[in-house]
Amino acid sequence: MPKSLVLRAAAITAATALVLVGAAGSASAHVTVSSPDAKPGGYAKLVFRVPSESDTASTTKLVVTLPKDHPFAHVGAQVKDGWKVVKTTEKLPQAVKVGDVTLTDAITTITWTAQAGGVPPNDFDEFGLSVGKLPEGVDSLDFPAVQTYSDGEVVKWEQVAKDASDKPEHPAPSLKLATAITPVAATTEDKGGSSDTLARVLGGAGLLLGLVGLGLGLRAGRTRKVTP
Repeated sequence: MPKSLVLRAAAITAATALVLVGAAGSASAHVTVSSPDAKPGGYAKLVFRVPSESDTASTTKLVVTLPKDHPFAHVGAQVKDGWKVVKTTEKLPQAVKVGDVTLTDAITTITWTAQAGGVPPNDFDEFGLSVGKLPEGVDSLDFPAVQTYSDGEVVKWEQVAKDASDKPEHPAPSLKLATAITPVAATTEDKGGSSDTLARVLGGAGLLLGLVGLGLGLRAGRTRKVTP
Protein backbone atom coordinates (compact mmCIF):
# COMPACT_ATOMS: atom_id res chain seq x y z
CA MET A 1 0.00 0.00 0.00
CA PRO A 2 1.51 3.39 -0.97
CA LYS A 3 2.63 5.36 2.05
CA SER A 4 1.01 8.55 0.75
CA LEU A 5 -2.43 6.89 0.69
CA VAL A 6 -2.03 5.67 4.26
CA LEU A 7 -1.08 9.13 5.51
CA ARG A 8 -3.93 10.75 3.58
CA ALA A 9 -6.50 8.35 5.04
CA ALA A 10 -5.16 8.84 8.57
CA ALA A 11 -5.35 12.61 8.19
CA ILE A 12 -8.94 12.48 6.96
CA THR A 13 -9.97 10.23 9.84
CA ALA A 14 -8.29 12.35 12.51
CA ALA A 15 -9.59 15.66 11.18
CA THR A 16 -13.16 14.41 10.87
CA ALA A 17 -13.20 12.90 14.36
CA LEU A 18 -11.71 16.01 15.98
CA VAL A 19 -14.18 18.35 14.34
CA LEU A 20 -17.17 16.22 15.34
CA VAL A 21 -15.98 15.66 18.91
CA GLY A 22 -15.27 19.36 19.29
CA ALA A 23 -18.75 20.23 18.11
CA ALA A 24 -20.29 17.79 20.59
CA GLY A 25 -18.26 19.21 23.49
CA SER A 26 -19.02 22.86 22.76
CA ALA A 27 -22.74 22.16 22.55
CA SER A 28 -22.82 21.08 26.20
CA ALA A 29 -20.50 23.73 27.71
CA HIS A 30 -22.99 25.43 30.01
CA VAL A 31 -23.85 25.44 33.71
CA THR A 32 -25.51 22.15 34.64
CA VAL A 33 -26.72 20.36 37.75
CA SER A 34 -26.54 16.68 38.63
CA SER A 35 -26.98 14.46 41.66
CA PRO A 36 -25.77 11.00 42.68
CA ASP A 37 -28.74 10.39 44.97
CA ALA A 38 -31.69 12.63 44.03
CA LYS A 39 -34.97 10.86 44.71
CA PRO A 40 -38.45 12.28 45.39
CA GLY A 41 -39.06 12.63 49.11
CA GLY A 42 -35.40 12.28 50.06
CA TYR A 43 -32.27 14.32 50.69
CA ALA A 44 -29.72 14.85 47.95
CA LYS A 45 -26.35 16.27 47.05
CA LEU A 46 -26.60 18.66 44.09
CA VAL A 47 -23.51 19.33 41.98
CA PHE A 48 -23.36 22.41 39.77
CA ARG A 49 -20.72 22.27 37.03
CA VAL A 50 -19.54 25.72 35.99
CA PRO A 51 -17.24 26.10 32.95
CA SER A 52 -15.49 29.38 32.16
CA GLU A 53 -16.32 29.80 28.48
CA SER A 54 -13.75 32.51 27.86
CA ASP A 55 -10.19 32.64 26.60
CA THR A 56 -9.28 35.60 28.81
CA ALA A 57 -11.74 35.97 31.72
CA SER A 58 -12.33 33.88 34.85
CA THR A 59 -15.63 33.07 36.54
CA THR A 60 -15.72 35.10 39.74
CA LYS A 61 -19.32 34.71 40.92
CA LEU A 62 -22.15 32.18 40.75
CA VAL A 63 -25.70 32.76 41.96
CA VAL A 64 -28.04 29.75 42.04
CA THR A 65 -31.78 30.25 42.57
CA LEU A 66 -33.65 27.46 44.36
CA PRO A 67 -37.25 26.56 43.43
CA LYS A 68 -39.68 28.71 45.41
CA ASP A 69 -42.71 26.60 44.51
CA HIS A 70 -40.96 23.57 46.05
CA PRO A 71 -38.76 25.05 48.82
CA PHE A 72 -36.25 23.01 50.79
CA ALA A 73 -36.44 22.69 54.57
CA HIS A 74 -32.69 22.09 54.66
CA VAL A 75 -30.00 23.70 52.48
CA GLY A 76 -26.31 23.21 53.12
CA ALA A 77 -23.78 24.94 50.85
CA GLN A 78 -20.34 23.59 50.00
CA VAL A 79 -17.52 25.58 51.59
CA LYS A 80 -14.77 26.10 49.02
CA ASP A 81 -11.26 27.46 49.50
CA GLY A 82 -10.97 30.87 47.87
CA TRP A 83 -14.75 31.41 47.72
CA LYS A 84 -17.23 33.20 49.98
CA VAL A 85 -20.67 31.59 50.17
CA VAL A 86 -23.86 33.40 51.19
CA LYS A 87 -27.34 31.92 51.65
CA THR A 88 -30.28 34.30 51.21
CA THR A 89 -33.61 33.64 52.96
CA GLU A 90 -36.95 35.05 51.77
CA LYS A 91 -40.47 34.98 53.13
CA LEU A 92 -42.67 32.67 51.06
CA PRO A 93 -45.92 33.96 49.51
CA GLN A 94 -47.74 31.28 51.50
CA ALA A 95 -46.80 28.56 53.95
CA VAL A 96 -45.57 25.32 52.39
CA LYS A 97 -45.46 21.95 54.14
CA VAL A 98 -42.28 19.97 53.48
CA GLY A 99 -42.44 16.58 55.14
CA ASP A 100 -43.26 17.22 58.79
CA VAL A 101 -42.15 20.86 58.60
CA THR A 102 -44.27 23.86 57.60
CA LEU A 103 -42.16 26.61 56.01
CA THR A 104 -43.09 30.28 56.04
CA ASP A 105 -39.67 31.35 54.78
CA ALA A 106 -36.92 29.47 52.95
CA ILE A 107 -33.45 29.81 51.47
CA THR A 108 -34.00 30.94 47.89
CA THR A 109 -30.54 31.79 46.55
CA ILE A 110 -26.97 30.65 47.10
CA THR A 111 -24.11 32.95 46.07
CA TRP A 112 -20.48 31.94 45.68
CA THR A 113 -18.05 34.84 45.20
CA ALA A 114 -14.36 34.32 44.42
CA GLN A 115 -11.98 35.94 46.88
CA ALA A 116 -9.04 35.43 44.52
CA GLY A 117 -8.65 33.94 41.07
CA GLY A 118 -11.98 32.23 40.47
CA VAL A 119 -12.46 29.59 37.77
CA PRO A 120 -9.69 30.16 35.17
CA PRO A 121 -10.43 30.68 31.45
CA ASN A 122 -11.41 27.47 29.62
CA ASP A 123 -11.49 25.51 32.90
CA PHE A 124 -14.38 24.44 35.15
CA ASP A 125 -15.22 23.92 38.80
CA GLU A 126 -17.98 22.30 40.88
CA PHE A 127 -20.23 23.88 43.50
CA GLY A 128 -22.21 21.60 45.79
CA LEU A 129 -25.41 21.81 47.83
CA SER A 130 -27.00 19.41 50.29
CA VAL A 131 -30.79 19.81 50.15
CA GLY A 132 -33.97 18.17 51.33
CA LYS A 133 -36.51 17.04 51.28
CA LEU A 134 -37.04 16.81 47.54
CA PRO A 135 -40.68 17.18 46.45
CA GLU A 136 -42.75 14.17 45.46
CA GLY A 137 -44.89 14.03 42.35
CA VAL A 138 -42.44 16.27 40.45
CA ASP A 139 -40.42 15.05 37.46
CA SER A 140 -37.75 17.75 37.51
CA LEU A 141 -36.57 20.92 39.25
CA ASP A 142 -35.05 23.98 37.58
CA PHE A 143 -32.23 26.00 39.16
CA PRO A 144 -31.69 29.27 37.25
CA ALA A 145 -28.10 30.47 37.61
CA VAL A 146 -26.22 33.70 36.96
CA GLN A 147 -22.51 33.50 36.10
CA THR A 148 -20.27 36.57 36.36
CA TYR A 149 -16.84 36.88 34.72
CA SER A 150 -13.81 38.92 35.78
CA ASP A 151 -14.22 41.22 32.77
CA GLY A 152 -17.74 42.17 33.86
CA GLU A 153 -19.67 39.86 31.52
CA VAL A 154 -22.81 38.35 33.07
CA VAL A 155 -24.42 35.21 31.65
CA LYS A 156 -27.90 34.23 32.81
CA TRP A 157 -28.64 30.51 32.60
CA GLU A 158 -32.39 30.77 33.15
CA GLN A 159 -34.24 29.69 30.00
CA VAL A 160 -36.56 26.73 30.61
CA ALA A 161 -37.12 24.31 27.71
CA LYS A 162 -40.75 24.17 26.60
CA ASP A 163 -40.48 20.54 25.54
CA ALA A 164 -37.91 17.83 24.75
CA SER A 165 -37.20 19.29 21.29
CA ASP A 166 -36.63 22.82 22.61
CA LYS A 167 -32.92 23.70 22.93
CA PRO A 168 -32.60 27.18 24.46
CA GLU A 169 -29.33 29.06 24.09
CA HIS A 170 -28.94 29.61 27.84
CA PRO A 171 -30.83 26.76 29.54
CA ALA A 172 -31.44 26.79 33.26
CA PRO A 173 -29.77 23.87 35.07
CA SER A 174 -32.45 21.19 35.40
CA LEU A 175 -32.44 18.15 37.69
CA LYS A 176 -34.43 15.05 36.77
CA LEU A 177 -35.97 13.31 39.76
CA ALA A 178 -37.27 10.16 38.09
CA THR A 179 -33.83 8.55 38.29
CA ALA A 180 -30.60 9.54 39.97
CA ILE A 181 -28.03 11.17 37.69
CA THR A 182 -24.45 10.35 38.69
CA PRO A 183 -21.80 12.99 37.89
CA VAL A 184 -18.45 11.66 36.68
CA ALA A 185 -15.49 13.85 37.65
CA ALA A 186 -17.12 17.26 37.19
CA THR A 187 -20.79 16.86 36.30
CA THR A 188 -23.43 15.47 34.05
CA GLU A 189 -22.67 16.06 30.43
CA ASP A 190 -19.03 16.66 29.69
CA LYS A 191 -17.60 13.85 31.80
CA GLY A 192 -18.99 10.43 31.06
CA GLY A 193 -22.52 11.54 30.28
CA SER A 194 -24.52 11.83 27.09
CA SER A 195 -22.08 14.18 25.36
CA ASP A 196 -19.21 11.73 25.93
CA THR A 197 -21.27 8.94 24.39
CA LEU A 198 -22.17 11.16 21.46
CA ALA A 199 -18.53 12.08 21.00
CA ARG A 200 -17.55 8.40 20.78
CA VAL A 201 -20.31 7.73 18.25
CA LEU A 202 -19.30 10.70 16.13
CA GLY A 203 -15.65 9.71 16.41
CA GLY A 204 -16.56 6.27 15.07
CA ALA A 205 -18.37 7.93 12.21
CA GLY A 206 -15.24 9.92 11.41
CA LEU A 207 -13.18 6.72 11.38
CA LEU A 208 -15.68 5.10 9.01
CA LEU A 209 -15.49 8.06 6.65
CA GLY A 210 -11.71 7.85 6.70
CA LEU A 211 -11.78 4.15 5.84
CA VAL A 212 -14.18 4.82 2.97
CA GLY A 213 -11.79 7.47 1.65
CA LEU A 214 -8.91 5.02 1.95
CA GLY A 215 -10.83 2.37 -0.01
CA LEU A 216 -11.60 4.82 -2.79
CA GLY A 217 -7.96 5.87 -2.94
CA LEU A 218 -6.74 2.28 -3.23
CA ARG A 219 -9.29 1.54 -5.93
CA ALA A 220 -8.16 4.58 -7.91
CA GLY A 221 -4.52 3.48 -7.55
CA ARG A 222 -5.27 0.00 -8.90
CA THR A 223 -7.16 1.51 -11.82
CA ARG A 224 -4.20 3.67 -12.78
CA LYS A 225 -1.87 0.68 -12.72
CA VAL A 226 -3.88 -1.41 -15.19
CA THR A 227 -4.52 1.44 -17.62
CA PRO A 228 -2.28 0.99 -20.75
